[in-house]
Amino acid sequence: MDVCLSYSYQMDDEIAKFIKRVNPPRVVIDNDVCKNVTVIKVDSANKHGILLEVVQVLTDLNLTIKKAYISSDGGWFMDVFNVTDQDGNKVTDEIVLEYIRKSLGPDESSCFSPSMRSTIGVKQSVDFTVIELTGTDRPGLLSELCAVLMDLQCNVVNAEIWTHRAKAAAVLQVTDEETCSAVTDPERLSKIRKLLGYVLTGGSSSRRRSREPKTTVSSSLNETYADRKLHQLMFADRDYDEWENNTDDEDKSGRVIPDVDVSNLHDLDYSIVMIKCKDRPKLLFDTVFTLTDMKYVVSHASIDAEGPEAYQEYYIRHTDGSPVKSEAERQRVIKCLKAAIQRRVSEGLKLELCTSDRVGLLSDVTRIFRENSLTVTRAEVKTKGGKALNTFYVRDASGYEVDAKTIDSIRQVIGQTILQVKGGNTEPKPSSQESPTGFLFGVFKSRSFVNFGLIRS
Repeated sequence: MDVCLSYSYQMDDEIAKFIKRVNPPRVVIDNDVCKNVTVIKVDSANKHGILLEVVQVLTDLNLTIKKAYISSDGGWFMDVFNVTDQDGNKVTDEIVLEYIRKSLGPDESSCFSPSMRSTIGVKQSVDFTVIELTGTDRPGLLSELCAVLMDLQCNVVNAEIWTHRAKAAAVLQVTDEETCSAVTDPERLSKIRKLLGYVLTGGSSSRRRSREPKTTVSSSLNETYADRKLHQLMFADRDYDEWENNTDDEDKSGRVIPDVDVSNLHDLDYSIVMIKCKDRPKLLFDTVFTLTDMKYVVSHASIDAEGPEAYQEYYIRHTDGSPVKSEAERQRVIKCLKAAIQRRVSEGLKLELCTSDRVGLLSDVTRIFRENSLTVTRAEVKTKGGKALNTFYVRDASGYEVDAKTIDSIRQVIGQTILQVKGGNTEPKPSSQESPTGFLFGVFKSRSFVNFGLIRS
């Protein structure tokens, strides 16, 4: 059986290579045809999931997709994207433009290459341990998780954390404090999994829950893009279930609920998905990924995000060519798309931290947030060249607006030049008494609610 499957995959690759030689992918980038946007045209032989890969390339470059016209019915894929950079200008950086040509063109490393079929959307993890977490969100949860990792001599080098409808999901990349590489000892990996799982249950193994938290720890394994994995973790935890029977314009957190509808064109065997919501970065990726991950094929689509609102129209089918088959399936598509759109919505005050990285830095920062009654609704942690570049979205744990005095007090402790406020009404205040040296050198000690080293199984 394995031999047959291997032969089948080899044949598929050979056929794909032949099609590519006959009809190589073509990328045209035009900065002259439109006044305010760069036009990117992509033509190639079609295959399932290729739209997601193209959108991923553009999204990873932090490009804003203002308009898009997509047609991939049959054997050919033809897309047009109108894009700008983060500042709303045309894309003129030749390095970025050349990267787009190579990533989407006939190059062997492009997403159209048959050799990349089994590795699309995958990054090799050899220098760190990947931790995936899902559970019920609560104030201070991130702080407790980071305290456990510090106690276990693990340094968080990269992480992305989402919260949505009382659920939390995280993908973390950690290294061993001593070796600065992946944790490989099976007993230590088991201990990490056990203690993090204990935190996710709220410190009680007997606590009754509608759904058990999950902790996955792996070393030197293929790791999908963090945002794809976070969507999958939230989906597996069924965060979309709570959309049922909710007809209000806002959810319990005050976020505007997106308008999503699904209907069938019976004479053409398509289902039409209509989306109207506030535009934001990576919105197109989130909706395309959700449809692709749910095994739908996008045959045609039209995207308009030139104003504050985004309008998306998709013509979809199952992989077998059939449209949405029942009212239950229709409602499920609607709920899953609404959840996917709102998972990445940035709720709370945005704080950016930039300083030299050290073991325990994330634990100290999140502890200070917790001690000042702030809860983290979303976070992105990056480490580049020994520098920690972290973004946090925080709100008051009691549900009130974040007090400007609280933020100023936190910035006095961490360092006003280290922690910056982005957006909101809290402006940086100069201080002649600022002394962040103690924080930078780790004088603050972790004070978690539980002595995790003494937790009993």
